[in-house]
Amino acid sequence: MGTLTLTSLIPSIQEAMDVVSRELVGFIPAVSRDSNAERAAVGQAVVSPVVGAMAAEDLVPAAYAADTPNQTIGNVQMTISKARSVPFGITGEETLGLRNAGTLGSINTQRIAQAMRTLTNEIEADLAALHINTSRAYGTAGTTPFGTAGDLSDFAQARKILDDNGAPQSDMHMVLGGAAVANIRGKMSTLFQSNTGGPQADALLRQGALGEYQGLLLHNSAQVKEGVVVGTGAAATTNAAGYAVGATVITLASAGTGTILAGDIVTFAGDTNKYVVVSGDADTSNGGTITIAEPGLRVAMSAAAKAITVIAAAARNMFFHRSAIQLATRAPAMPEGGDDADDVMMVTDPVSGLTYEFAIYKQKRQVRYEVNLAWGVKMIAPRHSGILLG
Repeated sequence: MGTLTLTSLIPSIQEAMDVVSRELVGFIPAVSRDSNAERAAVGQAVVSPVVGAMAAEDLVPAAYAADTPNQTIGNVQMTISKARSVPFGITGEETLGLRNAGTLGSINTQRIAQAMRTLTNEIEADLAALHINTSRAYGTAGTTPFGTAGDLSDFAQARKILDDNGAPQSDMHMVLGGAAVANIRGKMSTLFQSNTGGPQADALLRQGALGEYQGLLLHNSAQVKEGVVVGTGAAATTNAAGYAVGATVITLASAGTGTILAGDIVTFAGDTNKYVVVSGDADTSNGGTITIAEPGLRVAMSAAAKAITVIAAAARNMFFHRSAIQLATRAPAMPEGGDDADDVMMVTDPVSGLTYEFAIYKQKRQVRYEVNLAWGVKMIAPRHSGILLG
């Protein structure tokens, strides 16, 4: 067989990446990414800088400029929580037979493509699971968005939530599941009239490409969560204390039955806003508290008990500013001096920006290949994110 190193796989790796980049991957290109070829251990913290609010001051004429106020640059820590590998192998006899049949290169290409697809889909699923950390929701459970031709309310109300919560006015994204995207392509004719909508509209009509609408860059992901299990809370109410705009901790009366879970979406009587629950209550009949995501209540509660409704299970399409969600990827950690891999190389996907590790281990009359990646995800700014129910 001669010397077998990853160099011989480079053409297959590059060809495989062309396939992977066409998968329905919506979250990875939409979130903030910290991706490089450094190695990291599971449990290792990754620190991202955060610049907080800055104060204004009056302009006062003077002979000299005043000292610049001190500013503390904060940070958000997240953890590399997973190190995953997709292995595949081949024996000497298999290599000879496939080479004689002229299919060895094709099989290598497909294996590498499927390995990267597996890891990419896992990362997408982890990002989609952050819906439980968003601020508020819009839409109707069980009703796919964009179902009424010409009605742009789903775009407008999602954008309103981000605007009301103070999200920056650029780099906003909306990641949709297949059903919502199908409605956009099939029913939202106002978006793809090529004679009035320009090149972007023409691309949607003729190629099915998603673009930017009302400042939201649209993405399609196969990993958008559907049928999320929700709490069983029924007839629960708040206490009668009353709560101001911005309140996040709500005390319950000893009423009703069942649970309110973290990630549930609730409404309060007299307030049409749909709030995402950060921490719930295992038994509403015993009172207790629930915490809703920042920036809290949009409508003040009067000093009277308010009925709480738990929104039914629904698809959790998401919209957010890019900076709200952080994805960190690394090559998995190696022991000092490396392990017994015969060859290791890093290959960066030019489309997703993810850097994969490829390793080869020669064994007795067989070879093991691995495609490896370590990563972590975190919702950094819940107030700059939301859910579009479906």
